[in-house]
Amino acid sequence: MLTSFMESFLCCLTSKSANIVVPVETSEPADGHEFVEVKPGRVLRVRHIIPDRSVVEEYTGQGGSISCKRKITVYRNGQLFIENLDDRASTELKNHPNGETQSNSNVEVDLTDCDNSSPPVSIPESQQPRRRRRKPKRTVVIDCERKISSCKGTHTDVALFFIHGVGGSLDIWGSQLDFFSRLGYEVIAPDLAGHGASSAPQIAAAYTFYALAEDMRLIFKRYARKRNILIGHSYGVSFCTFLAHEYPEQIHKMVMINGGGPTALEPSLCSIFNLPTCVLYCLSPLLAWSFLKAGFAKQGTKEKQLLKQNNAFNVSSFVLRAMMSGQYWPEGDEIYHAELTVPILLVHGMHDKFVPVEEDQRMAEILLLAFLKLLEDGSHMVMMECPKAVNTLLHEFFLWEPAIPPLPKKESKTPVHCTLTVTLHFLFL
Repeated sequence: MLTSFMESFLCCLTSKSANIVVPVETSEPADGHEFVEVKPGRVLRVRHIIPDRSVVEEYTGQGGSISCKRKITVYRNGQLFIENLDDRASTELKNHPNGETQSNSNVEVDLTDCDNSSPPVSIPESQQPRRRRRKPKRTVVIDCERKISSCKGTHTDVALFFIHGVGGSLDIWGSQLDFFSRLGYEVIAPDLAGHGASSAPQIAAAYTFYALAEDMRLIFKRYARKRNILIGHSYGVSFCTFLAHEYPEQIHKMVMINGGGPTALEPSLCSIFNLPTCVLYCLSPLLAWSFLKAGFAKQGTKEKQLLKQNNAFNVSSFVLRAMMSGQYWPEGDEIYHAELTVPILLVHGMHDKFVPVEEDQRMAEILLLAFLKLLEDGSHMVMMECPKAVNTLLHEFFLWEPAIPPLPKKESKTPVHCTLTVTLHFLFL
């Protein structure tokens, strides 16, 4: 403790972070690791595994098509109204935790005050005052046809991208990287700047959302294939959402693990992470204990070992403070998420104390094509706590594709006009 106090005191005098993360001084691939210079002096560690496939299967282009027709209207009072114009496909996509489905043809929410809204009161139609027709502030219409197919490890045009959150590293994906690379998938997992073995610039502007998102864009453009699947955890979900918006044709599917609700990012003014870096360094043992308590369903020796082995929550106090204060992304609101047409699997650990389950449920309601799966034994670090369950769940989602019923047989020579209805099935554990 005395050593920690002296180091933090020197940190205050020199205005430098006491624990600075630096990359390994090599650019040569080692054990699947590469070091990519995204900008001069800004180097990210990336684990890139291209497995030796004994069987290679070319993608034939088969799969199902889903009609994505949606109208999003924003009114001046902050109310958001979402109307699914073609509800045939989206009806069966809205899965509840109990396995039931519901129709989300119309979704209406008040963006200004959702929590304090009073219950509706029924008024006879004869007594209702005449309402003026509201003028929308903004209207977004989505009308596209999306083709969804099974992504197998034997397909050479498929790549999986894993993006971690604040305080993590690519090592938290160890079980997933090993599992899917053994199945033949090409996997890519970067360390965010200041995390793992990536370089850690000593300037706060290097850790804003936009700076980190640009890093992920460059990594994606470097390794992307024809069909790409993004898997994000916590803060990493925001970068996946950003990429899905930027490259809708290249993102085939997406997975959000404990990512939270579809709200714009804004740093909190009253947060412990606004304290000076040297103070945060003194509090680092307490912060690590708090993360263990909130991030894992159990806090035993196994969980502590997982944190140590996977290099989780092992960043400098300066980087941690800059990351938390740099989470400013006003564009990432409910409208931004509602515009996504990519199929999305949401995974939530029920013991998560960082992200309430209501936030992921709200995300599932806003998204057009979404599945929500709750894991009873997991918490915020569910992919480390329940690797087998998460791996199986992800693999089933990668292999899923819409089932198209066969055309009805013609009984006469009279032309018959048939409408194909896409039925979507997804099996959960």
